[in-house]
Amino acid sequence: MSPTPTATDDTTAIGGVPQRIIAAWARNDGDAFAEVFTEDATMILPGDIFVTGRENIRTFMGMAYAGPYKGTRVTGAPVSVKLLGPDAAVLVTRGGVLTGDETEVAPERAVRATWVLAKQDGQWLITAYQNTPAAA
Repeated sequence: MSPTPTATDDTTAIGGVPQRIIAAWARNDGDAFAEVFTEDATMILPGDIFVTGRENIRTFMGMAYAGPYKGTRVTGAPVSVKLLGPDAAVLVTRGGVLTGDETEVAPERAVRATWVLAKQDGQWLITAYQNTPAAA
């Protein structure tokens, strides 16, 4: 019998979700990006972008990686994690899009993001994501 996961284990796993997005983005891999989302997820981005469903997220990111996001990378770090129950959490991060050889996010591409996560089959996935520009 395996040990029961603890809140600390979940917090660590939740904090790793952005790393999965960062890795998928680094490869400009829309499939890997979409696999971090639940089937019925929503993604809201600046510019009135509202995408629903894993397949639509996959399509949107595939087109974005072929267009405006081509060759870019993202970075993000957890600011807070709030467990809402054994299978739900809210993660807040700060980060943004990196271009060229940048190692720090330019103010015009810095974001604060809210991630609503659901634990499905033992894995934390994004069920709702929204980001807002951090620059005033």
